[in-house]
Amino acid sequence: MKIEELNEILNKRVATRKKNSYTNRLLNLGPKKIAQKFGEESSELIIDFLKGSKKRTIEEAVDVIYHLLVLLKSKKITMNDIHKELDKRK
Repeated sequence: MKIEELNEILNKRVATRKKNSYTNRLLNLGPKKIAQKFGEESSELIIDFLKGSKKRTIEEAVDVIYHLLVLLKSKKITMNDIHKELDKRK
């Protein structure tokens, strides 16, 4: 799966208000909880990068990417917004 595909899944879950959706639960908990989860996942990635296996580092990186997308979504930042900023930095 590509990051854009994951983002589309998140968009659909939010749009349909899918029950039992972890994404919707996080968004409903608000910015502080979203930031906390992103921080936790980032810390876990750093720990596994320094001391863990390649496999664990990849797994934690995926968790960070997911939680980053949720964080961006909560601030109504789109992938297009991110792409525009990346283009500015070429």
